[in-house]
Formats: sequence, structure tokens, C-alpha cells
Amino acid sequence: MLRRTLLASAALGLGLTLSGGAAMAAGMDKVKACFVYVGPIGDGGWTFQHHDGALQVQAAYGDKVELQWQESVPEGADAERVLTQMALGGCNIIFTTSFGYMDATNAVAAKFPDVKFEHATGFKRDQPNVSTYNARFYEGRAVQGTIAGRMTKSNKIGYIGSFPIPEVVMGINSYYLHAKKVNPAVELSVVWAYTWFDPAKEADAAKALIDQGVDVIAAHTDSTAPLAEAAKTNGAVIGFGQASDMVEYKDGPRVSSIIDNWGPYYVKRVGALLDGTYEQADAWEGIAGGEVLIGEITAAVPAEVKAEAEALRDAIAAGTYHPFTGPINKQDGSAWLAEGATAPDGDLLGMNFFVEGITGDIPQ
Repeated sequence: MLRRTLLASAALGLGLTLSGGAAMAAGMDKVKACFVYVGPIGDGGWTFQHHDGALQVQAAYGDKVELQWQESVPEGADAERVLTQMALGGCNIIFTTSFGYMDATNAVAAKFPDVKFEHATGFKRDQPNVSTYNARFYEGRAVQGTIAGRMTKSNKIGYIGSFPIPEVVMGINSYYLHAKKVNPAVELSVVWAYTWFDPAKEADAAKALIDQGVDVIAAHTDSTAPLAEAAKTNGAVIGFGQASDMVEYKDGPRVSSIIDNWGPYYVKRVGALLDGTYEQADAWEGIAGGEVLIGEITAAVPAEVKAEAEALRDAIAAGTYHPFTGPINKQDGSAWLAEGATAPDGDLLGMNFFVEGITGDIPQ
């Protein structure tokens, strides 16, 4: 399942960039907003947060909105069938919340030009009624890397990768760069789970890292299984909530989290249908836009480390710091970013290399 961006696209814009399509001439009295989820709502991570965003829409507009959703929809032919049923069932706007829904979204959109389609983490907008949206998760990884670099006792930190695609690779690089910045002795181990949501595989990946001596784990998968494995070490291993806050582990290994806050975007887009201002768009927001939140940093983190991490978060939000600021070399030692230069979005969206200092290869 490849729900995240596989290739750079020059059309991917910054923030909420209008990319054509006339605004609706008139608003609507009521909107039926529909959501297609790749996993179960109870995954505790990715799908949980998308559904929380849907509920924020209901809370914002009350009886002006009717919600419909379907969980655990496979990417492929099943997705096209579900989308067609939703469009025939009167959905005015359909949010497809996984990268692998991209082709199905555009195919069904072509058949239902009066229905609005919003695709998460994709780049294709082949139809004027298709918009795309994403989040700058790498910004949160910078904050986590800072905590990891300061907190590790073994100088070995780990990362559970889902699939070797640019979104994940840029997260790994950001995590490592910021850990290395505060702890030059740090080493990073990466284990690929090849899944978005499979608690057993995620637990196995965490075990593999722990067996290597890793004592701080970040995960780019959707369940709480890596934190559950860390909890078995009686405080020897810490980790982070991924996609949602994963508060059930706050009194254990979870020292902070990246929270995907889709609610404001969903509220904005449904609101635009209601008031008649809806236009085709492409959004890529981060900490500044409120789509990436840093969950509470717990008391397990020393006060000075917490302050350092929060200062980094605030600098990213203010636009005074970019997580990919040179000098940065690629893994092979070749120059990538010069002193003071920041990474263009196109480089990030197509990132297919590790930065200097990370060992191991990116699977092809």
C-alpha cells in the first residue's frame, strides 16, 4: 500500500495553493461529506486521526453536514467500487485518505464531475474536481530527532520505515540530522516493515531494533505496537506516538508524538462548499499551518531538552528555521545543500537518498 507520495511533482504546491477551477457560484444548504479509510478507525494512528478530523467537521457544522465513511478499503479495484457507490449515494465531497487511492480517485472523479474529490498525499489532479492535500511530517521528525539525540544512552537510535518512498525517506533523514546535530556520536538503524498497518510486523521491527541496542525508536507505521514493545523494556527504551498522540503510553515509553491534525483542513474544505467559495487546490501544510502538531513532551524528558525541542518547534512554525538547511551531504559524500541553503520542495518530494552518516541502503 503506497498511500504517500512516490515521485516529485512540479505541480505540488506550497500551503493551500489554488491550482485552477472556478469557485462555486453558490453555496449549499447541506453537504454530505464522505471518507474512505485504508485501515480501521481503531488503528490508534493514521486512520484514527483522519476520522477525528471528520468528527471535527460534524462538530463545526452540526446538521448542515451528513457524514459517511468506510473503513479498511483496499487500494485498487475495491477503492474504485467504494468511491462509485459513494458518488451514486449522494456524497458531495469524498476524501480518499491513502496514497494508493490516487488513480481510483481520478478515474471515478471523471465520471462524476459534480462531486468534489480530495486525495490525501497524492499529486495527480487529472480532473478539475480533484484536489490534493498533504502534511510536512518531516518537521515533526526534526523535533523527535532532537529529543532522541539528547535522550539516548547507547547512542543508538532507530526508525521503523513503512515503505521506501520519499515521505518516509525525508522523515528518516530529518530525524537523523537533528539527532546528530545535538549528539555527534549517534548512530541510526532503520528496519523496513513494508506495511502501513500490521501490528505483528511492527512489533517484530521494534524487537529487531531493540536487539541491536537501540534505546529510542521512531516509527512511520500506524499502530501502537512499537510503543507496546518498548513498554516491555521497563523504561530502557523510549519512543514517540505516530500520527496520533497515543496517550495510552504517556506514562510509559511515549515521550512525545507527531499528531496529524487533519480537522482544520476538512473543516475548511467542507465550509467552502457550504459558502460557495470552494476551488480546486493543492495543500502541503506543516507545523505553521497546524496540520502537524507536536504532542505533549512528558516529564521523562529533562526540562532543558524539552525547552530545546519546543524552541525548534517554534522556530519551524515561525519560518525562521527549515529542517533541511545546509551544509548537508548525501550518503555518498557528494554535496547536496550548501551552507545556509534550504531544500526545495521538489527535492523533498522526490527524495530517494539518505544523508551522510546513515548506514545501509534504501531498498529498491
